[in-house]
Amino acid sequence: MRALASWCGALAGLLAILIGGLLPAAVLIPVPEPLLIDLPVTWQVPALFLCSMVSGPRAGVMAAVAYLTLGLLNLPVFHGGGGLSYVLQPGFGYLAGFIPAAWLTGRLSHQSGMGDLIRQSLSALAGLFILQICGLLNLGLGAMFGRWSTPLLPLIMQYTIGPLPSQLLLCIAVGGLSVLLRRLLVVDP
Repeated sequence: MRALASWCGALAGLLAILIGGLLPAAVLIPVPEPLLIDLPVTWQVPALFLCSMVSGPRAGVMAAVAYLTLGLLNLPVFHGGGGLSYVLQPGFGYLAGFIPAAWLTGRLSHQSGMGDLIRQSLSALAGLFILQICGLLNLGLGAMFGRWSTPLLPLIMQYTIGPLPSQLLLCIAVGGLSVLLRRLLVVDP
């Protein structure tokens, strides 16, 4: 039964990641007239974290591996397309970081006493930290070996610093959503 739950969670997570790549993240600010603000990220990372936080680390890792496999098999699911050549892009380290980030997020969020908003959000933040470290390592190694035509600092600004504030906010939102879904789906905290 546990294997079936992991597979179902992984499939739901994969679909959420794919849909999250199609939808840019946005924040609706309540003012007299609603104002929609586009954030420089998509919903892929929050979808991955939500999958891991609700369905567990196994389902999160399976969803991440399935997503990377689809992208590397020439399906245009990555931001810049897909295919094996995407491994040589500056942003691939962040995508490769999906796997350890999914595992850590799911592992932390399913420990005893982790069922509240703050702890769930901290689980997502830990996953985001791992994701950023993997991306920065890829950028640093690529710069060290002269792989990128763009200097390292603008790449860090584009791939790490620019999206970071939005990703931090989305981690808190995903923490709240995971608490709600875990209660609705009767997932043991």
